[in-house]
Amino acid sequence: MMITVSTNPYGDQKPGTSGLRKKVPVFQQKNYAENFIQSIFDSLEGYQGETLVIGGDGRYYNREVIQKAIKMAAANGFGRVLVGRGGILSTPAASNVIRKYKAFGGIVLSASHNPGGPTEDFGIKYNVGNGGPAPERVTDAIFARTQAIDSYRIADVPDVNLDVEGTQHVEDMAVTVIDPVADYAELMESLFDFAAIRALIAGGFRVAFDAMSAVTGPYAKEILEKRLGAPKGSVMNFIPLPDFGGHHPDPNLVHARALYETMMAPDAPDFGAASDGDGDRNLIIGRGIFVTPSDSLAILAANAHLAPGYAKGLAGIARSMPTSGAADRVAEKLGIGLYETPTGWKFFGNLLDEGLATICGEESAGTGSNHVREKDGLWAVLLWLNILAARKESALDIVQKHWATYGRNYYSRHDYEAVDTDAANGLMAALREKLADLPGKSFGALKVEAADDFSYHDPVDKSVSKNQGVRVLFEGGSRVVFRLSGTGTSGATLRVYIERYEPDPERHDLDTQAALADLIAVADEMAEIKTRTGREEPSVIT
Repeated sequence: MMITVSTNPYGDQKPGTSGLRKKVPVFQQKNYAENFIQSIFDSLEGYQGETLVIGGDGRYYNREVIQKAIKMAAANGFGRVLVGRGGILSTPAASNVIRKYKAFGGIVLSASHNPGGPTEDFGIKYNVGNGGPAPERVTDAIFARTQAIDSYRIADVPDVNLDVEGTQHVEDMAVTVIDPVADYAELMESLFDFAAIRALIAGGFRVAFDAMSAVTGPYAKEILEKRLGAPKGSVMNFIPLPDFGGHHPDPNLVHARALYETMMAPDAPDFGAASDGDGDRNLIIGRGIFVTPSDSLAILAANAHLAPGYAKGLAGIARSMPTSGAADRVAEKLGIGLYETPTGWKFFGNLLDEGLATICGEESAGTGSNHVREKDGLWAVLLWLNILAARKESALDIVQKHWATYGRNYYSRHDYEAVDTDAANGLMAALREKLADLPGKSFGALKVEAADDFSYHDPVDKSVSKNQGVRVLFEGGSRVVFRLSGTGTSGATLRVYIERYEPDPERHDLDTQAALADLIAVADEMAEIKTRTGREEPSVIT
């Protein structure tokens, strides 16, 4: 039976760069999740009888919200739902399912790299028919609807069995539980030279992959161990857990420290990698070298032609504005377009759909291509393995040769997490007031060449996104970027990005933080970080 339930709006349901993210107890409030899901449906047109994809990263509260979403989809007139077995679908796998089965869209339940558990993080986002995150015009419409919603529609029926593949029905709507891994693994096999990678591994090449007790585990287990022949145990922490084993599923040098130490040891495996809570981010560590996400993007772009799926070359490269300029130099050498966008994968969608870009990346460990419309952690790992198999060189050699060819971009991100929101907004406002006076000003040996608040003019739909981060550019190619993140769930996260370009190969072996020391000091002085936030040092340095 379909019922209509009266409700009242919540004032805090504005989606960030990757949907609505809050703590689990917030989502557990009466009608909170239902309000947001109904607001998604109310903001769409033409979905009657169409297919909706639903899945999540397996975190706490995932199954409960999936049941709500299925029943609401039936009551709102969808004709079919595709849902991953156990409620599991990695974010890139969900994008692939939407595209492969020509679904109208999808609801992805995740808070990405943030912790899971009864008092931790949860999220809901809507992906459109191209498989990518809803653009701003859609998320703005969803938020507007959340502020006026007075009822939602739901089927008053028993829960669907999510653990058995096959088709069930909720009233007139078909619900098909699918293998969450099969379609994605098939796609990866079409892009990469699995035979060459199998031969590499068979020859003794050792891989260590940390799935961080998150959603990528089943995918990595199937592909790396079963299809590519990596020995059992190569994929660690491969069972998705609601609380990620009590760990923070963020593949950086803080939360994946054990993997880093393994890869720096004398008897290290040849290649190490990790992915995050929902499977869209990656960490790449060769024996003896951590590869920054910005460098990884540039190296993957420079070598993508070695993989069958990219043998014809790239149409262009897109990167988020805070990501280092390393990829820019690759694009210049290849004679292809380089597109600088705001942070948020949704900004890459138009470029990919229009054929302007093939590979995209963000400094926050997200890399992907036109195969889906999300960043894709395991895809990046497999492209690295394909390149290693083709070049028959170590990751360290490949990185050093890349720097020798293109120069090195020393780069680091300093995160100040859970900063008082008013203090963070005040810091950014004060910075913006200084922008006009910064050009020509010197800070020690560093002279400001330009400063602005980044705005993006989409070359496809001509939309404009303003206030996307404060950039301070120095003579010689160095820069500092300040922005507030939209991916946290409490307080504000201030991100400071510091970059220095070094063309001289004799200076490519410096410690990163030492190489950036003068810029780090200038960033604090310019933004008054210690004074305004009360923080003596960043929460995380990557």
